[in-house]
Amino acid sequence: MNQVHTLTIHAKATPEVMERVLRVVRHRGFSLRALNMETAQDSQQLQITVTVESLRPIQQLWAQLDKLVDVARVDALEQHPRIRA
Repeated sequence: MNQVHTLTIHAKATPEVMERVLRVVRHRGFSLRALNMETAQDSQQLQITVTVESLRPIQQLWAQLDKLVDVARVDALEQHPRIRA
């Protein structure tokens, strides 16, 4: 059964950080369901919230995102089982 997960990524505001995050999501076999990005008031930090869906364990994606150069922290917010009728 597919699981839906929401992660919050705190990262340095660089031009390439979104590209890196999306590349990791795709390469790890997760489907992107929602994406929101906010810039902090100092314009040097980003808060990226992604909702993804996959059969794969979220720990795999979390660990890979946490390794990215400009990422300071990754937090898992929620997990929802996806039930198909």
